[in-house]
Amino acid sequence: MSTWEFYREILIPAVNKGLGLSIGLIVPSAVLGVILGLLVGAGRAVGPKSLSRLLNFYVAVFRGTPLVVQLDMWFYGLPSLALIIESHLKPLGCPPFWRALLLSPFAAAVLGFTLCSGAYQSEYIRGAILSIKKGQFLAAQALGFSRSQAFWSIIAPVAIRRALPGCGNEIIYLIKYSSLALVVTAVEITGQAKMVASMHFRHLECYFLAAAYYLAMVTVATAILRVLEKKMAIPGLKVH
Repeated sequence: MSTWEFYREILIPAVNKGLGLSIGLIVPSAVLGVILGLLVGAGRAVGPKSLSRLLNFYVAVFRGTPLVVQLDMWFYGLPSLALIIESHLKPLGCPPFWRALLLSPFAAAVLGFTLCSGAYQSEYIRGAILSIKKGQFLAAQALGFSRSQAFWSIIAPVAIRRALPGCGNEIIYLIKYSSLALVVTAVEITGQAKMVASMHFRHLECYFLAAAYYLAMVTVATAILRVLEKKMAIPGLKVH
């Protein structure tokens, strides 16, 4: 079989199948990660000390441990926890609520990506919030805004605009480390390329095409983020 026939008949269809799963993992993880990052970043920057300490612990854990270990915990560790719970509660006649801990590969990957991405996103949000002068907050309160109204109406919109480049960069990282979904048996682009390579012993072609797909996704995401940055640019500041 020639190289072009191999690409057309075997490799491209397989990688296209993985592309669908990759996009299905990336989109919800990116959206949920940004939302989680906004809430966590706001809580760390302006929340009560007790809440801030709890959120700082969450960020420290998910930024301080490898993503691949986190994914293994969600997919392989939670079933072990479910077995322990079952051994103690099943004799008591409790309903099998622990079965909710048995996650599918897709659910485990999205959960892992969301929690990890949210921890990093919160750092961008927190930094953006702290970069805003306190006078804006005080001025909003002087105009009759409550503390929460002043934050969500005045501070948050400006902070989101300032944090957008960093948050966009984290989304780019998410596209690339979505390849780690393979460790929880979610066969996306990298998984499909690896399967074809192992069956046909044509590793160069398989991984070259997989890299091209990731590069294309990153290029499209970069273009979308650039347009979004221009639309959300702070008035009076030129965005190149």
